[in-house]
Amino acid sequence: MNSSVVLMSDRRVTAIPVDECGEALVDVRAHGLRVDTRRQDAAGTFAHVRQGVLSRLLHAQSLLPSGLYLLLVEGYRLPALQRRYFEKYYDELARAHPDWQAARIREATSRFVSPPDIAPHSAGAAVDLTLVDHQGRELDMGTRVNASPEESDGACYTEAPGLGDRARTNRATLGTALSAAGLVNYGTEWWHWSYGDRYWALQAKTKAALYGPVQLPRVDEAGRG
Repeated sequence: MNSSVVLMSDRRVTAIPVDECGEALVDVRAHGLRVDTRRQDAAGTFAHVRQGVLSRLLHAQSLLPSGLYLLLVEGYRLPALQRRYFEKYYDELARAHPDWQAARIREATSRFVSPPDIAPHSAGAAVDLTLVDHQGRELDMGTRVNASPEESDGACYTEAPGLGDRARTNRATLGTALSAAGLVNYGTEWWHWSYGDRYWALQAKTKAALYGPVQLPRVDEAGRG
């Protein structure tokens, strides 16, 4: 485990208060961003983010080199779904490491799935995304989106050693645009970027997060068109 990355379960993250600003969730598909369907749900909630996140994604898109595009894989995630993801991965690690205490399992789980009570995806604050070319082909980023630390042998970490030159360059291109637009990366997942959540607040050194967990009724259907 890379000890230089502050994990979602760290008290420095969980202790940050939320000063909910009340922004609605909006559908990025109505605003020209490319969206992948691998995480699509029937209601289309996966393609929603807070308005402030959308504005920054559009700005990041404008900063990319000609012929490259952001491809959003997942944005908003229902709190109940987040909890299922967390519990499933927690149970997998518990079976693989029967000698680990519960606190260690929870910490290790948070490398890959955020604890449900602070999850940026459930606040509409986070996106999982990658880069595609003008033909819609995903660029080489060293691993697939959502590759676990075990599957990728740690290559999912944004600054993982041993990456090929092309993957490292592509990650840098993605990161430069998103950072310039005001989003922050979760260092265990090169594809995970956020704005306005507790993790962002820690990295941006603000006193409080802007967005807390929201439920489906907060989706603004008017934002679809």
